[in-house]
Amino acid sequence: MKKELLKSRIVYGCDIEEFKASVKQSMTYRFSGGGMVVASLMSDAQELMARDDVERASWALNKAKALLFDIMEDKMSLQPSEELTYTRM
Repeated sequence: MKKELLKSRIVYGCDIEEFKASVKQSMTYRFSGGGMVVASLMSDAQELMARDDVERASWALNKAKALLFDIMEDKMSLQPSEELTYTRM
């Protein structure tokens, strides 16, 4: 296993680059923006802390921070990239 991937799995619980790529393809990111994804990860961390799952809570918070850094560096968007459109039936 490559050194970066090993570090990523220790810090984030996954390959962070694969995680970021999956986030960018997600419906939440496309229609609600990066801010909602970060907020969701923080909510997940709160729930995990309530269940005394400190390691997974830490991973969720580290993923949220990684996404925030990408947002601050304009690698990801805070706002939605697409709009939801509704049609009447």
